[in-house]
Amino acid sequence: MTRGNQRDLARDKAAKKASDLQKSKSAAEKEGNKGLSLEARKQRDADLMREKQKLKDLKAAEAAAKK
Repeated sequence: MTRGNQRDLARDKAAKKASDLQKSKSAAEKEGNKGLSLEARKQRDADLMREKQKLKDLKAAEAAAKK
C-alpha cells in the first residue's frame, strides 16, 4: 500500500518545526550576528540605516531637481 500524503504532511510539519526553532533563537545566536557583541550589532545596523537614508535623500534630491 502507498502512504498517500502522510509523507508530505510529515515533511511540512518538520519544516514548520524547524522554522519555529529559528524564530525562537536570540539575536546573538542568529547567523548574521554570530561573534558580534550587542554594541557591534547596534553600530553595524546604525551604519546601514545611515547609508540607506543617504541614498533616499539623494534620490529625493534628484527627483526634485528634475521637476
